[in-house]
Amino acid sequence: MDDINDVYSQDQLDFSGARAKAFLRSVLGVISGHRHRMLAWDDVKDKLRLGGMVYRGMQVVPIENIVGSVGRYKDFDDAFLPTTNTLSMRWRKVNRAFYDDVSLPPIQLYKVGDAYFVLDGNHRVSVAREHGIAFIDAEVTEAISRVPTTAEDLNADMLSILGEYADFLERTHLDKLCVDQNIRFSIGGAYARLIEHIAVHRYFMGLDLQRDITEDESVTDWFDNVYMPIIHAIRDENILKDFSGRTEADLYLWIIDHKHFLHESSGEDISPEDAAAHYAENYAPRAPLKRMQDAVEALVHTLKDRAQPDTTDEPTD
Repeated sequence: MDDINDVYSQDQLDFSGARAKAFLRSVLGVISGHRHRMLAWDDVKDKLRLGGMVYRGMQVVPIENIVGSVGRYKDFDDAFLPTTNTLSMRWRKVNRAFYDDVSLPPIQLYKVGDAYFVLDGNHRVSVAREHGIAFIDAEVTEAISRVPTTAEDLNADMLSILGEYADFLERTHLDKLCVDQNIRFSIGGAYARLIEHIAVHRYFMGLDLQRDITEDESVTDWFDNVYMPIIHAIRDENILKDFSGRTEADLYLWIIDHKHFLHESSGEDISPEDAAAHYAENYAPRAPLKRMQDAVEALVHTLKDRAQPDTTDEPTD
């Protein structure tokens, strides 16, 4: 009888601990503005315009890549901590099976990219995460996505931006025309600007070539001769390291605007490399500190030079 009471008490303690963590995360989320909401499968399916489903069979899945739920997304937060006490009985029953080393059936998951959503088995995922289990057996069905997706970038904050990406790909077919494309933004509204860039590029291509330019032709030429040269410049100069939390595509937008500004100011054609370097030098978050360091180093050199004895008038032997 004591053993039963001990297990019951431990189950209750574990659930209470999980609920306390969920409550604390919700409070911190309100303060920080980052709500720890779990992703809903239907929202992801609609935003990313997911295609057909392919059954992948039984797999061993990393639990950290399970980021959402099909039907229970309001009952757990994005760390699969229970958000309501109504889950207590079911959660503790699964938890007791963990202590008794009872084998539970595999969970059922939907997959997009390397992210997973629970169709059946939310409590099992929650308990497993609470006990630090890294992998879980699952029956997996994968949805086809045009947007390159990872568990790391698929969250409630990024979903709208990824939805814009899906709309951009559907509009331009860039993923089919340039299979190595992976244009990722950290800011909303950016993909609409790319549509404008492509439209302007198509217009000037028509003027240069004196013929009608197809949409596919303009998209491919813009990607190869406008977008990628700036991306190569960003990579060659290792500029991204100075812009924490930003992406290459973010910098593309800023540098292309800066390139136009420099051209209008000087009247000269500015290369992508020069525009990227000039932008990084003047607008990187570390630029003011770098300028101060350069000024200090220059001052030190000046003082050293002045401290050197002047030997020009000394007599020689």
